[in-house]
Amino acid sequence: MNKKSSLMSRLAGAPYIVWAALFIIVPLCMVAYYAFTDNTGAFTIQNITGLAKYTDTFLLSIWLGLVATVVCLVIAYPLAYIMAQKGPEKQSTMTMLIMLPMWMNFLLRTYSWMTILEDTGLINTVITSLGFEPLQLINTRGAVVLGMVYNFLPYMILPIYTVMLKTDHSLVEAAQDLGGNKLDVFRNVTIPLSVPGIVSGFTMVFVPSVSTFYISQKLGGTGTILIGDIIETQFQTANNFNLGASLSFVLMILIFVCLAVMNRFSDDDGGVIL
Repeated sequence: MNKKSSLMSRLAGAPYIVWAALFIIVPLCMVAYYAFTDNTGAFTIQNITGLAKYTDTFLLSIWLGLVATVVCLVIAYPLAYIMAQKGPEKQSTMTMLIMLPMWMNFLLRTYSWMTILEDTGLINTVITSLGFEPLQLINTRGAVVLGMVYNFLPYMILPIYTVMLKTDHSLVEAAQDLGGNKLDVFRNVTIPLSVPGIVSGFTMVFVPSVSTFYISQKLGGTGTILIGDIIETQFQTANNFNLGASLSFVLMILIFVCLAVMNRFSDDDGGVIL
């Protein structure tokens, strides 16, 4: 009976294994292959060693990604906490409102901010109508961070909210019975128990923020070039697949590091490993 159940489990997991092999493992192997070969297919590490000239771009991408992630965390944490304290109906409504912008195409959401931030956009129109000078909002690093926060904020809210929703409220009650006030309970119980959600949300926001290119192109202009922009150029315009793959390979390593950090702080049950 156990052997039959084991066989059925393997058969049930076969489609996932095939899917993972075709659309995850094979593309990653192709990226690694092009990253360590030249145009003739010969092995080389020059693609990797040549990335030193893009150090400033890497640092800028990481910096803006970190800023956007921290801003998302500051906004998402209190909102997720408030959601977790509400009843089921209000939780469903708030979740729908958070997910509602995600139903619109990513490109349209980003393009809409162009019409808001540009020199003749909504904000500057209001400012000039009040007799003030228009502000330089578009084609700035602040606009890029704003675009990242707007597009990726739900990916920070939902993991934290999910972890808080599964929190054992008896722990909170026990802390209150021991004389802890609301601030003590929040600092010593709520925050530590929500660390897995924070780590998961951090990964889900930081990784796409670092690798994005459309947001920086539309909201940052030519003054804000990120790694994603260079990768997109190498594949779409320069046809230098080897350089583009080497840049992608470095970002892939960054993703693996983030996942390793997330697994280090979170166990299978969503708890915190001390």
